[in-house]
Amino acid sequence: MIKFYFNAAPNPMKVALLLEELELKYEAIPVDTRKGEQFAPEYLKVNPNAKVPALRDGDATVFDSNAILLYLAEKAGRFVAPASDSAARAQMLSWLMFAASGIGPFSGQSVHFRHAAPEPKQYALNRYDYEAHRHWKLVDDRLAANPYMAGADYGIVDMALWGWARLLPYVLGGEEHWAKYRNVRRLLDEVNARPAAARAEKLRSSHSFKTENDEEAMRFMFPQNERLKAPG
Repeated sequence: MIKFYFNAAPNPMKVALLLEELELKYEAIPVDTRKGEQFAPEYLKVNPNAKVPALRDGDATVFDSNAILLYLAEKAGRFVAPASDSAARAQMLSWLMFAASGIGPFSGQSVHFRHAAPEPKQYALNRYDYEAHRHWKLVDDRLAANPYMAGADYGIVDMALWGWARLLPYVLGGEEHWAKYRNVRRLLDEVNARPAAARAEKLRSSHSFKTENDEEAMRFMFPQNERLKAPG
């Protein structure tokens, strides 16, 4: 059986959505990153990068959420353009990698500098807020011209974006930003109405992950800050 290592963050949730869309049997294994479980020696054998999600499927081990989406979809032959359709596959791969290298990192950094980073942070927040808006505008423009990100059919790129679109007001700093991204909201509402999304959300709420950003959590979530402490 597939082993799916997850927490409640956007990247694991997009994988949960695909697992539910494919109706695959899997064992959900929570990894509480605020407790440092991502650094456990056994988990590092699954993902040496100490992040979630990760997945074990028999002899195959896959980490990075977008790699997992591509792996599962191609194995199932669903929600992904086939190699025989080079034009459709090129669009799918381009937007999937855009989500991996743009939407996720810049949205994540916008969240960090908006909600977690200490002052002074004006320069960093300005940079990542600007880039997050720029990336979401590209998505919105794409969805203005197409029902789904890869074209006419719902697929893994839409699932990749769903993970982050659920938190767009948190990423950008307010519910009012939905007015700028009406096509993103249209896609989000459509995906949320799918039974698979409801099951993915049920999985998210099935485990009580630590939510306190206490000293222990900050040490595990932001280990780089240890370098800023004065010696002794």
